[in-house]
Amino acid sequence: MVMPALMAFAWVLLSVGPAVAAPPATLFGSIEFRAESHAALPQWRRTLGGIESELPRYAACAEEPSQCTSRAAMVWEAHLASLSGLPREDQLRRLNRFINQWPRKTVAASGSSPDHWATPLEFMGHPGNAEDFAIAKYVSLRRLGWPPEKLRMAIVRDRLRDHGHAVLAVWLDGDVIILDSLTDAAMPQDRISHYEPQYSVNEVARWTHASAAAALVSTREPRSIEGR
Repeated sequence: MVMPALMAFAWVLLSVGPAVAAPPATLFGSIEFRAESHAALPQWRRTLGGIESELPRYAACAEEPSQCTSRAAMVWEAHLASLSGLPREDQLRRLNRFINQWPRKTVAASGSSPDHWATPLEFMGHPGNAEDFAIAKYVSLRRLGWPPEKLRMAIVRDRLRDHGHAVLAVWLDGDVIILDSLTDAAMPQDRISHYEPQYSVNEVARWTHASAAAALVSTREPRSIEGR
């Protein structure tokens, strides 16, 4: 028959055509709105400034352990050196487990403002909250050569525990891997269903997030006819 032959020929033509790259995965399947300014997030701007001021201390500690500001900083440097050159999946898994060993705090017990996000060296001197864990992982991966466009600290709503939380989201091979202070596993985002992203940041931009369902509902809302 002619028709099956034509269909087979068409399939061959399609299969050898130019490949179309899939769009980057969005965080937990949300609709994302990007802004270049960090003006709305003064705590993140302060933290970025603090990280920049710590860069010479990182370099000095890496070159000479006796120059480290604390034993914890010395251990951090040694761990980063051990991760250098490993496959990226191994870097994520080992770094997440390492940083998660640091003591954690709750806002109620800390006596400090929840808007204070610690730099890595601040965090290593005191117990940290979820943002502090995510920031330490972010800076660690930047120091290992990961580009900022592959990394974001994400502020999420934990629907199981009914409170806010923070994780580090890492874009790797078309997927998003979540590094979470509540588990040592580096989890693909499609295996996590209880986090609802609110906003995410890196050193170059910020994103606000809306669920695809909410965005669809908003586009279907009838326009007001008041005043007509």
